[in-house]
Amino acid sequence: MSQDGFRAEEIDTSRPHPARIYDYLLGGKDNYEVDRRAGDALAAAAPEVRIGLRANRAFLRRAVRYVVGSGVRQILDIGTGLPTSPNVHEIAREVTPDVRVAHVDNDPIVSAHAGALLSGSGVNSVVLADLRDPRAVVDHPDVRRVIDFDEPVAVLLVAVIHFLTDAEKPERIVATLRDALPAGSFLVLSHATGDFADRSDAQAVYSKATATLNLRSRAEVERLFDGFELVEPGLAQAPFWRPDTPPPARSGEIGFYGGVARKTG
Repeated sequence: MSQDGFRAEEIDTSRPHPARIYDYLLGGKDNYEVDRRAGDALAAAAPEVRIGLRANRAFLRRAVRYVVGSGVRQILDIGTGLPTSPNVHEIAREVTPDVRVAHVDNDPIVSAHAGALLSGSGVNSVVLADLRDPRAVVDHPDVRRVIDFDEPVAVLLVAVIHFLTDAEKPERIVATLRDALPAGSFLVLSHATGDFADRSDAQAVYSKATATLNLRSRAEVERLFDGFELVEPGLAQAPFWRPDTPPPARSGEIGFYGGVARKTG
């Protein structure tokens, strides 16, 4: 059985995968023992990790509401992960029902779960593709079926760029996506950082996973927004980006930056 050119035997369950580690740490069930062991090791190395992941999810919810509230009606969610509820399309449709969402991930297991969840919806698509080839993402027929690149698009890169090494040129990848977008589009991005604590032990956990964890400084994350105009309050620790409830305890330790920016020209 194949989907988008991937065979079932190509699904790697021998190593932890970031999406399944994330699912486990958020209390999900779509993970394997190898992912649970990695998640436990990550929590031991970075005790605030569960708080941080919940704060990242809350940032995602606020950011999606913001861009949809600003008039965007189509979302390209790259690195969508396992479909933890509320999903991006559920969040968007709390604001307005006419939002179209293309979900993209490079894990066939994620693609299968998301596809089952969204089956029958003509205003969504689930695409098996890799952020490392951004042009292929943009040109994928199932992305094009949902996303009209002549109209503003919100591109979500939430907790995914930190799985790209410097050698994979993340700034160039984001720039390729930016150049495909018309004026009025948005970039929603969050990224792990070691600015608030030494997280080398957490990075070591991912050395045996399907993708490494590449922590970046505030200045390095800000450069990913080149060509966009950050909206207030600019790049902030995830709990402090336009909070709608009091930030959780220990928020100052959370090693996630989040920001939303608009392409103005």
